[in-house]
Amino acid sequence: QVHIVQSGGGLVQPGGSLRLSCAASGFPSDYYAIGWFRQAPGKEREGIACITSRPEAPVYADSVQGRFTIFKDNANDTMYLQMDSLRPDDTAVYYCAADTTSLLFRLCVPRFYVYWGQGAQVTVSS
Repeated sequence: QVHIVQSGGGLVQPGGSLRLSCAASGFPSDYYAIGWFRQAPGKEREGIACITSRPEAPVYADSVQGRFTIFKDNANDTMYLQMDSLRPDDTAVYYCAADTTSLLFRLCVPRFYVYWGQGAQVTVSS
């Protein structure tokens, strides 16, 4: 059983930075995908940054490319999302989620992710 615990979030000013953490364990094999999703009020949940376990190939949504970075600390079974140059339209609830396969066509597609963190509010406002 995959277990996910995420931390981080909060209020930040436009142009600021924030880091989210996701501790994930219990994967049935060494091949899986994990990523970050967000949902703003009135909008659908979207995948913004995801990474496969082997190889560690990250993908990003166009809206965050060049501003957000996803990376893993395998020694501690933890994944991070470093968010820089934050904008008001980044305001949303952010979720960490995991897929027990590393199939590329599923990467960052919310309906394929079965295991979800509890979510964290990120608000970008002055």
